[in-house]
Amino acid sequence: MGRAFEFRKARKLKRWSAMAKTFTRIGKDIVMAVKESGPDPENNSRLRAVIQNAKAANMPKENVERAIKKASDKETQNFKEVLFEGYAPHGIAVLVETATDNNNRTVANIRSYFNKANGNLGTAGSVEFMFDHTCNFRINPQDLDPEEIELEFIDFGVEEVFIDEDGLLLYAPFESFGGVQKELEKRGFEILSSGFERIPQTTKALTDEAQEEVLKLIERIEEDDDVQQVYHNLELQE
Repeated sequence: MGRAFEFRKARKLKRWSAMAKTFTRIGKDIVMAVKESGPDPENNSRLRAVIQNAKAANMPKENVERAIKKASDKETQNFKEVLFEGYAPHGIAVLVETATDNNNRTVANIRSYFNKANGNLGTAGSVEFMFDHTCNFRINPQDLDPEEIELEFIDFGVEEVFIDEDGLLLYAPFESFGGVQKELEKRGFEILSSGFERIPQTTKALTDEAQEEVLKLIERIEEDDDVQQVYHNLELQE
């Protein structure tokens, strides 16, 4: 198994704990997708992907339809995607993906979280280079052979394929998302969910006490309504 498998295994140690937070995150994704390419999923590949993710998260259909309708309203403000980079205590690199309608508020909040935890918010490019930006697709296994799928999709950018309890997962570089999505749909594969992740190139182990300090900061950041995802290079201890 490769780095994507190990990364996903580690991430499972801490999932989104609150369904409301997940629905809020998906709702923002819907708004950004609709503002970008319109409310018709047939003509909006990004929106199709978000709707698939909503189904995977058991988000009620009426919630999805309501979010699409609201996003179609010209008076509904779009969200701006902003990436924050910094260091938690003990030199742990942290990336924070946000979707905000008030950048000043988000900057102030994220900076305060780092400062209060004895970390520091960095400048653009100070941490991002330590992570590989990837895309992923989860499809129905249907007795598929991961090695065969990897060979079939290698020309579309897929670098790693494996099976876990969530389904068959394909990983590729961030820029390969559109090509892989198009080919999966063309071949009739059932895409259960898809998304993007930032996989640390190396991880750093800490003592239990030090790890707890870092995790407290990460948990605080994740609680912020503007935060979509948080990534770090801490080697989680099971």
